[in-house]
Amino acid sequence: MRKDPVSDTLTTMELSLWPGPAPGADPAIPDVPRLTAYPLESAADATRPLARPKGALIVLPGGGYEGHAEYEGEPVARWLNSIGYCAFVLHYRVAPYRHPWPLADVQRAVRCVRRQRARWGVEPDRIGVLGFSAGGHLAGCAGILHVSAYEPVDETDTVDARPDFMVLCYPVITFGPHRHDGSMRNLLGQAPDPDLRRMLSLETSVTSRSAPAFLWHTANDELVPVQNSLLLAESLGRSKVPYELHVFPDGRHGMAMATEREDLRAWITLCEAWLSRVGRKRQ
Repeated sequence: MRKDPVSDTLTTMELSLWPGPAPGADPAIPDVPRLTAYPLESAADATRPLARPKGALIVLPGGGYEGHAEYEGEPVARWLNSIGYCAFVLHYRVAPYRHPWPLADVQRAVRCVRRQRARWGVEPDRIGVLGFSAGGHLAGCAGILHVSAYEPVDETDTVDARPDFMVLCYPVITFGPHRHDGSMRNLLGQAPDPDLRRMLSLETSVTSRSAPAFLWHTANDELVPVQNSLLLAESLGRSKVPYELHVFPDGRHGMAMATEREDLRAWITLCEAWLSRVGRKRQ
């Protein structure tokens, strides 16, 4: 646990994701998946009455499956706290780890938060994922692909890994013509298996059980083309999965909280409103 240097209030906790070495762990790669929890203040302090959060979101920073963009982690978690949500930033495995290990990490994170929901004061049907860029792809995998990426290791793995909703910010979605090559290579290697490449092109894997989605993108994104979000929105619509899509006319890739662009900061207000409306009952 650590304290915020300004408020001196206990605000974060480092949580182990796995009881031992993670499935697929390579001792030669010093990359340990973990969660950083940002609970509402009273959820972090057993001596105070428990706050009743509106829900919990697991935040997945981007980084092309080769790193983690810090500006898409803690600032987002603190914003979620400010609007009444518990937040968890996931340090998931990236290259040289390949699929399915990043997916295993996010599925385990959802299970951990859901199994310990009483600790955080969260209802079991109010646990979502929020991802940026390649982290958006991983969040989408969690919300769309519902087969476990790993064999059970303990009782936590008896809990459902499907998030109840997903927020995807300028996400990587497809490994087809509008793909981000770096993300695909880092996740699948230099010569991806065609069937795996198709399955992880998420627009091809949507079903009626996919999680409701909020998406935003900029029309002139130079790294991850807006067609990624458009393709997913079309597939969600065909499967009658609730979604909300916002395309802003201008803005570089990786705007995150868009602190320097008041026009793009509208995504934050729009997302907060959507979170308040997204169904409380699981689809």
